[in-house]
Amino acid sequence: MITIRSSQERGVAKIDWLFSRHTFSFGNYHDPNFMGFSDLRVINEDQVQPAKGFGTHRHSNMEIISYVLEGALQHKDSIGTGSIIRPSDVQRMSAGTGISHSEFNASATDFVHFLQIWILPSITGIAPSYEQKTFSPEEKQGKLLLVGSADGREGSITIHQDVNFYASLLSEAETVSHTLEANRVVWLQVASGQVLVNDYLLSAGDGAAITEESLITLEGNSSSTEVLMFEMAA
Repeated sequence: MITIRSSQERGVAKIDWLFSRHTFSFGNYHDPNFMGFSDLRVINEDQVQPAKGFGTHRHSNMEIISYVLEGALQHKDSIGTGSIIRPSDVQRMSAGTGISHSEFNASATDFVHFLQIWILPSITGIAPSYEQKTFSPEEKQGKLLLVGSADGREGSITIHQDVNFYASLLSEAETVSHTLEANRVVWLQVASGQVLVNDYLLSAGDGAAITEESLITLEGNSSSTEVLMFEMAA
C-alpha cells in the first residue's frame, strides 16, 4: 500500500527569514493524522535567508539529520563541533542527554535550502555525538546509496535506531528497485524532480508511506530527481 503525502498538504511556518514546510506535526502545526511514521518523527523542508538562522537551542534524546539541497548551512554545538554542511553532505547529531546547537545560513548572499529530519532513538540517555560524511552525486546516481544505518556499515553515518537511510539521484527513465522484507516499512521523500513509485507519480516535496509491499520500484520522471528513502520496522 502506498499513501501519498502531498507537498501542498504539509504544514507551513513562515517568518521574515524562514519558510518551512512540515511533513509531520511540528511546532505550531498539529495534525493528529501526521504525528510521524514508524520511528520517523520530523521532516522539515527549510529555506533560510542569507546570514540568518536558528539561534542556540537545546535538544535531547533525538537523532537529528541535516541534508542540504542548496547553499551552505553552518552548524555549531555545545560539544565543540563546528562545520559547514553543503549538498552531498549528511550530518547526524545525536542529542542524547542534551545538546545545544545553532544553525545559520553560511552565505551572506544566497538562500540555504535543506531538510531537517528527526528520528526517535532506540535508546535514550546516550552521550551526545556528531557525525558528518560526504556522498558524491556519482555515488548516488542510478542507485539507492546507503547513507545512514544503525551499524554505520558501507561507510554510512551511524543512526541510533533500526533504520536504513538511502539517497538516490535518477535521470529520466532511470530505474532502481528495493526489496522490502516482512515487517518493514518505508517513508519516501522527494527532494527534487519527479519520480514514479510503483507507478504513482510524486513530485518535489511529496512523501509516501509504503507498507505491505514486497518490491519498491523508483523511476525518474524528470531530467534530475533526488529521492530519500527511510526503511524502518513496521
